[in-house]
Amino acid sequence: MPTYATMPYHLETERLILRPWAESDAPDFSRLLSERGGENYTVERARKAIAGLLAGTENTGIALLPIQRRDEGDFIGYCGLIIGRSTLEEPEIAYELFRRAHNKGYATEAARAVVGAAAATGRRRLGATTRTWNTSSLRVLEKLDFVRDHVSTDEDGEIVWLTRELP
Repeated sequence: MPTYATMPYHLETERLILRPWAESDAPDFSRLLSERGGENYTVERARKAIAGLLAGTENTGIALLPIQRRDEGDFIGYCGLIIGRSTLEEPEIAYELFRRAHNKGYATEAARAVVGAAAATGRRRLGATTRTWNTSSLRVLEKLDFVRDHVSTDEDGEIVWLTRELP
């Protein structure tokens, strides 16, 4: 198995800062996860999820990072690399933003920084998965040169699998 460099855990773009999780992110993270609908994520549950994310980062060298707007300093979501439906050698890019932060280019900007961070680890390829109905996410991935690989189905419907070669 190849050895990869650790992903940078602090990334900055023109408008955004991606940084390690802090316990103080739990209330915002709880609100973001609850915004999905169907389930209420308590602050305590968000704290436990953050602890799990930090432990996962320690074990894998890849990270899902909170996104905050540079000027406003507010938490608007997360973006980073996960194992998800993939492997540590070819991790998936993942992101989720508050609805109020949609359609402003933040997901593309954050994901572009994460793609660069993934390339810096020495990996050759990334994956991504999203539901077929999630046209916004598909647009972000296409802007970042991800290409459709295949479609599968699970109990919740169709999943589009995409890949991107890294320089």
